[in-house]
Amino acid sequence: MTIIDLSHRINAGLITYPGLPAPTITPFLTREESRSRYAPGTEFAMDVITLIGNTGTYLDSPFHRYPNGSDLAGLDLSTLVDLRAEVFHLAETWSPDDRGIPASAFAERDVRGAAILLDTGWSRHFGSPEYGVGAPFLSGAGAQFLVDAGAILVGIDSVNIDDTESGGERPAHSVLLGAGVHVVEHLTRLEELPSSGASFTAAPPAIEGFGTFPVRAFAKV
Repeated sequence: MTIIDLSHRINAGLITYPGLPAPTITPFLTREESRSRYAPGTEFAMDVITLIGNTGTYLDSPFHRYPNGSDLAGLDLSTLVDLRAEVFHLAETWSPDDRGIPASAFAERDVRGAAILLDTGWSRHFGSPEYGVGAPFLSGAGAQFLVDAGAILVGIDSVNIDDTESGGERPAHSVLLGAGVHVVEHLTRLEELPSSGASFTAAPPAIEGFGTFPVRAFAKV
C-alpha cells in the first residue's frame, strides 16, 4: 500500500484564495521561556496560529453554505474516511474556453457511495497569481448529476469548485452542500492516483459552529 498526500502545506503568509487573509503563526511559549517552568532538560514550544477556515486544502461542510446544515462537528466520519475514490483525469480534456466540467464527464462511471476527485491539473498554479484566474470548475449540471448518482464527497484541485468569475453565483456549492455532499477544494497530486481502486480520507477537526477547515487529505493506493 502507498499513501499519497493530497494536501498543500500551510505556512505563515500562505495565500490560498485571492483576497482572503494569510495565516499567521506566533509563539505563545518559546522553548527558552519554557525551561524555567519544567524540570532541567525538559522544554516545549507552544504556538498560536490564526487562520481563516479557507486555508490550504480544506473541506466545506453544509454549514458553510446553509445555516441549518451540519457543521464540522456534526459530520459522520464514515463519510470522510476510507471512501472509495473515483478519480477523473480531466487535465487534457477541459478547455479554457469552456471551463465548466459537464455532467457527461461522469456518465460512464459508478459514483454511488464514492469520493469524486477532479484532477484538472490546476494545482500546478497554487500559490501564484495565475491560480485564481481562468480556473476549471464543476458545472451546476455536473454537481446535480453527482448528487443524483449518490456521490458522498466531491474534491477538486482548483481554486474553487464553482466559477469564481461568474459574478457570485455558486451552483455547485449550493447543490452539493444542500444534499449533504462534502466539498474538498485545493487538492494536489491527483494525477498520481489511478482512476479507480484508491481510497480517500479528508477529516477536519470536530469544531462546532464552523463550516470550513483545513484537512490532511490523502489517498491509499
